[in-house]
Amino acid sequence: MMALALMAATSIQAGKFNNFKVSTYIRAQDVARMEDEKFLKSTWETVSSQVDLDKIYLETHRDAFIVPEKTLVKVKKFFLSKGLEVGGGITFTRSEPTDFETYSYAREDERQMVKHISEFTAKFFDDFILDDFFFIDLKNDDEIAAKGSKSWTEYRLRLMADAGRELVVNPAKAVNPKVKVIIKYPNWYDHFHGLGFNLEEEPTYFDGLWTGTETRDPASAQHLQNYLSYNIMQYFENIAPGRNLGGWVDAGGIQMSMDRYAEQLHLTMLSKTPEIILWNYMQLAEVKITPSQRAPWQSVGGNSFRYDEMVAPYTKDGKTITPTTMARYANVTLHQTDQLMGKLGKPIGLVSYKPYHSSGEDFLQNYLGMIGLPMDMHPQWLDDRQQILLTEQAAKDPQIVEKIKRQLRKGGDVIITTGLLKVIKDQLADVVELYCGDLKAIVNDFGMAGKSEREFIIPQVKYFTNDAWEVVSAGRPLTGGVSGYPILLRDTYSKGILFVLTIPDDFGNLYDFPAPALNIIRGAMSKDVGAYIEGPSKVALFPYDNKTMVVENFNDQAVNLRVVVNDKVKSLRDLLTGKQLLPAQVMYTRWRFVGYKDNQTVFDVQLPAHSYVGLKIER
Repeated sequence: MMALALMAATSIQAGKFNNFKVSTYIRAQDVARMEDEKFLKSTWETVSSQVDLDKIYLETHRDAFIVPEKTLVKVKKFFLSKGLEVGGGITFTRSEPTDFETYSYAREDERQMVKHISEFTAKFFDDFILDDFFFIDLKNDDEIAAKGSKSWTEYRLRLMADAGRELVVNPAKAVNPKVKVIIKYPNWYDHFHGLGFNLEEEPTYFDGLWTGTETRDPASAQHLQNYLSYNIMQYFENIAPGRNLGGWVDAGGIQMSMDRYAEQLHLTMLSKTPEIILWNYMQLAEVKITPSQRAPWQSVGGNSFRYDEMVAPYTKDGKTITPTTMARYANVTLHQTDQLMGKLGKPIGLVSYKPYHSSGEDFLQNYLGMIGLPMDMHPQWLDDRQQILLTEQAAKDPQIVEKIKRQLRKGGDVIITTGLLKVIKDQLADVVELYCGDLKAIVNDFGMAGKSEREFIIPQVKYFTNDAWEVVSAGRPLTGGVSGYPILLRDTYSKGILFVLTIPDDFGNLYDFPAPALNIIRGAMSKDVGAYIEGPSKVALFPYDNKTMVVENFNDQAVNLRVVVNDKVKSLRDLLTGKQLLPAQVMYTRWRFVGYKDNQTVFDVQLPAHSYVGLKIER
């Protein structure tokens, strides 16, 4: 059942992907080094022999350094001669080593420098990308004076939205009317507004945007979960439909294993994005393949990403090549994923409403994605869905309770988290009277839904007996214990159901929920998707509107799963192998949220560690 799609090494054709482009990016200082002919040719030989590229972006500025015009022209000509498209890039930093020091947009001389760099770049390219740093992180005396009585967020949002027009887009187009100016946003989207990234205004006047999909090692500084590599692509696509032009992955996390790097590439492409940038060219040339990148689960075999096959010699253009760098990992992974992409429709999921410039329960949707809830984040409220998920971020909308009522009155469901409940409990009392304050509980027992392997802390939700009902509960212990607390609570209002999902103080403890508890939660929240998975955490579901889906296992061991389709269907078919999977024999007995309805179809699926399968529902 798992995706056995790794292409035979000899069958890969240079530079040909059916469903997307593969690109890379060269930093300004490295472009300058390419004045040396030997360096230029040797790095290209290393990279091009191991990864098939369609486009390259040449950066003109970084850390107060501008590439000499003569060198820029030479390097651009070289890559054009290799059959590549060539675009430009800018990083508006004064000093990356100094905590990513940006330009000061309250200082006229630095504003003029930003304008000059934009004009210079537009002379040479018909499209260029602003790397991650078109924000401001300075609080010097000039910025303090310019801010006045505004908050830093208010000041920076207005400052940078105006700077994008006045100093980048308009000057560039005055020099080159054909130029497309693209802003690339990094992966820390929940904190953007605090540093001036304006997701509400900037996408309306930039010609497109790019998305940082690096999740690297979740234990590192940003603590980003694997699922973000997909989820952020969907969120930005919903902000600027058709203009989210690509994802962007670097080598971070490769020290964990080859699989961690490959997963980021694969998840980025599951969003159906038209292009990916492999950051960066020198990483492709210099980050070496080492045996330490072969994870223990590779010895078990059957994985989607296969280290031994990736590092084996292969034939290209009549030559036998022994892989030496991470470029080979990228090439094999992307060709493999390319086989799947044309079979998938448009991504769908459980809609989560995140208003512009909102904070609260930061990055929670990525943790929910990792427990099998397919996320579809939107900056606007949607009225056409059966279910809406609201985290604390939704409190940014002053009309949020009225929107909740509207959804419930039409017969839809609303799922709110305990983070949101704490913020809006007084306003929400017109729907249901609940309390969630500072009281905590330590739990590890979910009763009939199993036990967790460790204890963890949750907020206590208080409600009126017989007004609201617990769907999933937990205590320490719950079975034979003296107290219990809701994990999933429900209440009715008009024609709809309002659910409260309890979020542990440490979001990572969501992964400690026992599988039967997760199964109930997933099933209750599957109305718009039409299917859900049953099994442990760290398995994600990626559904599409053409009755296809991808199921991916991020665990270090194999898992046994069930795919439950909320309809009577004939089979599931593996999108890559063509193998047909027939329904499992199950008991169709259901008590409200537990068990299977007689109009559902259930399938057993096995997935090796760090592997995926693409499936098609057949009626």
